[in-house]
Amino acid sequence: MMNIVRLDAPIVVGAGVAGLSVALGLDRAFVISSKDPGSTWWAQGGIAAALSDDDSPQAHAADTVAVSGGLAVDDAVAALTIGGPEAIARLIQMGAEFDRDDDGALLLGREGGHHARRVVHADGDATGAEVMRALNDAVVNSHSVDVIDGRVVDLARSADRVVGVLTADGKKRTIYLAPAVVMATGGAGRMYAHTTNPVGVTGEGIMMAARAGARLADLEFVQFHPTAMRAGKDPMPLLTEALRGEGAKLVDGAGRRFMDQYHPMAELAPRDIVARAIFWQYDRGSTAFLDARSIMNFHERFPTVTAHAMSVGLDPVDDLLPVSPAAHYYMGGIDSDTYGRTSVPGLWAVGECSSTGVHGANRLASNSLLEGLVFGARVAVDVGGRMEMPTGDIEVPKEGLDLPVVAGPAIEELRQLMWDRVGLIRTGDGLWQARNSLLEMERVLGRTIAGRNAADLALLMVMAALRRSESRGGHYRADYPDEDPMQAMRALVVPGAVDAVKVG
Repeated sequence: MMNIVRLDAPIVVGAGVAGLSVALGLDRAFVISSKDPGSTWWAQGGIAAALSDDDSPQAHAADTVAVSGGLAVDDAVAALTIGGPEAIARLIQMGAEFDRDDDGALLLGREGGHHARRVVHADGDATGAEVMRALNDAVVNSHSVDVIDGRVVDLARSADRVVGVLTADGKKRTIYLAPAVVMATGGAGRMYAHTTNPVGVTGEGIMMAARAGARLADLEFVQFHPTAMRAGKDPMPLLTEALRGEGAKLVDGAGRRFMDQYHPMAELAPRDIVARAIFWQYDRGSTAFLDARSIMNFHERFPTVTAHAMSVGLDPVDDLLPVSPAAHYYMGGIDSDTYGRTSVPGLWAVGECSSTGVHGANRLASNSLLEGLVFGARVAVDVGGRMEMPTGDIEVPKEGLDLPVVAGPAIEELRQLMWDRVGLIRTGDGLWQARNSLLEMERVLGRTIAGRNAADLALLMVMAALRRSESRGGHYRADYPDEDPMQAMRALVVPGAVDAVKVG
């Protein structure tokens, strides 16, 4: 069964911080979102912005560039850091409540890679939930944003332009046509066996854009958070970086600190360095724990971490917390500029599914929520001035009309393979083994839409990692452990054509 619905305003796919920031910046918008909660709700870390008298957007930009592996795009970094204070002010105006001191001033924390205290938090370690509360309240009160429950599975095109989306509800398919489409579908961390990402974060929006002809970028760069709690849970509970900013130390089983062997900033080193250091602890038969016992008023200041720890019988006030790295954030995605424009007319991308180069090869802590807020507002400005109503024949990828949506148990095999071969430490041999295994697994995974997306993106990630024969940021090759100045450039991927059918 096929329905075609014509909408008179842009479609935003995704209802996290990036998507809602776009929708609220438009005069009128339709947000299409599945019931999966997305990553923003889970974000414990804060929002970085230069808010103090002894800080500046330029200093924030310098820290952002310093951890980027030399690949950060200057214009994107400037847009992010200059827009930071205004983004915080906008959230506060919407009603977001951030932590403050006794005098009512915003409490500013420090996290890995930052040389200043510039990170705002809500309820200690529940910033994402508070941001989403404020944004959702604003949507409810706006009267200009309509939210449609639906699972978007592909994009619709007319000639060389994206003109809408294809949704699936069982066997029922609906095409929503609109003057513009914004992808805000999140990252791909769920493609790994060990991850902080909830169900649904498997890069589906990235592959929808690729099938519509959009160029992709930096697919080899995955950020692994250093301190996920080893508790036998999936997703792994995150132990926010703010803990290390407030003095928590990384220690081995004997209580000895080890990070000072790896970087002058020790526990506050960039995330890729801390994550690999913990990985190597386990690789040589040792262990890693976060010792946060020195933090005063821990339960009150970090209630989310407290709840995670106590759910497995640990109390951060008395106990060491077992940690290991986990897939957390994707720097790769849909190639887009600082206004979210992609290589395909009619299609914009924002947030973690996009790749503007703002993070380069490695993201600075607490720049992700900021990215959604700042670039969401910029995308809204651009989309509002570039809308074009659909005309001509409408086409969608053929497989989107026929395949079941949800992936089967084979997706778990893919997740383990990605962790083992395309994780923190990569080698050429391991990547080739991953490629060959994925080609075999594709026969089964390709029987569903979600499985096809995961297999296709995994193969693109593997090939990108093979082509980058160096180590840089979140991409570490044990067989090429050094940076190669000749490879200090972003990597673009132009997808091939897919079979499409006319539907109207």
